[in-house]
Amino acid sequence: MSKTERPSRARASAELAAEGPGERAQSRDSVRLAVRKTYKLYIGGAFPRSESGRSYVVTSSKGDFLANASKASRKDARDAVTAARKAFGGWSGATPYNRGQILYRVAEMLESRRAQFVAELSESGTKKAGEVVDAAVDRLVWYAGWADKIAAVTGSTNPVAGPYFNISSPEPTGVVAVVAPDEPLLGLISVIAPVIVTGNTCVVIASERAPLPSITLAEVLATSDLPAGVVNILTGSVKEIAPWLAAHMDVNALDLTGVGDENLAITCEEAAAENLKRVFRPTGADWSADPGTRRLTAFLETKTVWHPTGA
Repeated sequence: MSKTERPSRARASAELAAEGPGERAQSRDSVRLAVRKTYKLYIGGAFPRSESGRSYVVTSSKGDFLANASKASRKDARDAVTAARKAFGGWSGATPYNRGQILYRVAEMLESRRAQFVAELSESGTKKAGEVVDAAVDRLVWYAGWADKIAAVTGSTNPVAGPYFNISSPEPTGVVAVVAPDEPLLGLISVIAPVIVTGNTCVVIASERAPLPSITLAEVLATSDLPAGVVNILTGSVKEIAPWLAAHMDVNALDLTGVGDENLAITCEEAAAENLKRVFRPTGADWSADPGTRRLTAFLETKTVWHPTGA
């Protein structure tokens, strides 16, 4: 070190010492490297990485790096179905009133993280993200209100020619595989809520383009009162996962809302026919419109009971 260097370095040290705490923190922040997050899957109430070890890069609408997302495999899909089946007995056996309470709790938790959802939706290119988050919260509350009313609307007492009571009542179908739409929050809520509020459990393939809000929603679900396994969320390739869920013998129904490829939709429908799955394939969904009861009844079976009037 030369003699001419020493005074300059000494002056630099003196200047740094003279800086206030805020200025020093700003200097450190300017060179800090961000921690890059890898979003996990959500299976059985836990957040595992894909068993394949794969992930893919998620970018903003401007092409900037946001995070890495796990790329689910067929094994992950099978694990999710197993978790959903395990949870079905307890969830379908819960009272409708209790299921409604839990959905309302999910709405509360989602609203408490409003700022994070707004940021993630804005980065994915969603316009008026704040309004979308508010609509998603309202949609959860709306479906929660239907929990103990749908049976009264869809059930009936049937007139018969004999001394019998003949009563029809709705029951959940079972495990539902859902391909979520590309609308990463309001659309996602709109396909999950009607499935679970009626007593079904589900395995959801999230939006491949914008998966981050779906895993943030999974964090909300994990910290609410929703039992583990009722909702399982996979991220990755729809083309890779959807046909395997459609062919899975322990899946009872299939929602193809998010499948835009006609050939893929036909492939899934053909696979679903192997065990006579219910298949729901709507077109032209407007997520801001009144949802009605169509999705509530799409995954319900009707049980009819005969009972002698004199007993």
